Amino acid sequence: MPGVTLSRWTMSYFALALLCLMGALALMAGGFGYPAADVAAPQTLFLVHLVALGWLSLLLCGALFQFVPVLIARPLHSDRLPLPTLLCLAGGLALLLCGFLHLAGWPGPRAVLPLGGALLVLGFALAIYNLARTLWVAPSLGLPASFVAVGLTCLAATALLGFVFTLFFGGVSSAPWVAALTAEGLPVHAVAGLGGWLTLTAMGVSYRLLAMFMLAPELEGWSTRAALWLGSAALTIITVGGVAAIAVGYGPDWALAAGGLLALAALSLYGRDIARLYSARKRRVIELNSRMAGVALVHLAATAVLAVALIAGGTLGRHVGALVFLTAFGWLTGLGLAKLYKIVAFLTWLECYGPVLGKVETPRVQDLVAEPKAAPWFWLYFGATDFLVLMLLAEAPGLARIGAAAMLLAVAAIARQLLRIRRLADVRQAARLPRGVSRPRLLILTVPQA
Repeated sequence: MPGVTLSRWTMSYFALALLCLMGALALMAGGFGYPAADVAAPQTLFLVHLVALGWLSLLLCGALFQFVPVLIARPLHSDRLPLPTLLCLAGGLALLLCGFLHLAGWPGPRAVLPLGGALLVLGFALAIYNLARTLWVAPSLGLPASFVAVGLTCLAATALLGFVFTLFFGGVSSAPWVAALTAEGLPVHAVAGLGGWLTLTAMGVSYRLLAMFMLAPELEGWSTRAALWLGSAALTIITVGGVAAIAVGYGPDWALAAGGLLALAALSLYGRDIARLYSARKRRVIELNSRMAGVALVHLAATAVLAVALIAGGTLGRHVGALVFLTAFGWLTGLGLAKLYKIVAFLTWLECYGPVLGKVETPRVQDLVAEPKAAPWFWLYFGATDFLVLMLLAEAPGLARIGAAAMLLAVAAIARQLLRIRRLADVRQAARLPRGVSRPRLLILTVPQA
């Protein structure tokens, strides 16, 4: 298919990301880290970074290498950089996790923490460079691409803050400013990562993907622009203002409060926009990926409501773990799994049948998936997530672990459906491998030649 470009290593990013997600859920179900341990314990930090870096960040990087070129109709700056980027991120994550185990009392050198942090900074720097150079050549950035650009800035801030923390915990530096930033900068680090890099970027990508997959008009109106500017202002206040406040001896609470109000307004406008996309769609029968994306968006709204309720009730510090869990698993992971189900099918279809389109009879993208088989597992995932959050709020960690086990079962079953897509297992035999089509490799996309 002339003009089609595929990112060769995207499936490798997705595969490693899913392994990290299943590993985190298995550990949680087995009693390692939160909720069996304190929210600030090294074991919990191990889980948090396995999810935030290993699952969500790898998933998003793999998706961006494929879809940033779609957002601006320009090719990716470098097709070679994604592989060393993946190696740096995987190696840095492994060292970082070993460092957290050392903090928990396991044997090992303390220096692995800053080494892991340095490798992660290098990996993310390569990703940012590649994506930023891709965006730079665009004549103008549309709103979805602008969301991604701001998200990449937040990624840089998150990675640098995290690296400073590793210098302190790794024993490399005990300078007063490093100690102060480590002691008070964790909320800023978390908001920059979950709120800026992951959420704002996911918002930008979802604007385009939901419109594309539901045949809905793309939104470029005042509410979308306001959501971008309000979200950007919120993150600027929290990151820049928060770090500056810590540097001069004040805590970041005022920045978190002011930024939080702006973020709530931005999320409200985003929700309004997404509701308009669903109502204006031309595809009347919504596919499974879009239905499940809608459920994830409901969980984003629930996250905002829970945050307001906890702050109003004065129990945010007590239940911050439940709030972060709902953000990471109800909203971000839910959306990630939903879009992954469609993206894997779409890219597999392009890889296999795009080059012979118009030459032989080919299946549709939807013929690669078996929605009736996959749907119950998505519902189990969201149901188990909600059960786990309720158990966290009820302070019943034993029952919460049952929820984690159910989530693991659901994710493993969804991963099996993705594997079936890559093997073309649900395409009818007569149409599966027409002349000129070969079965795709699992982890590497074969790039069609023009």
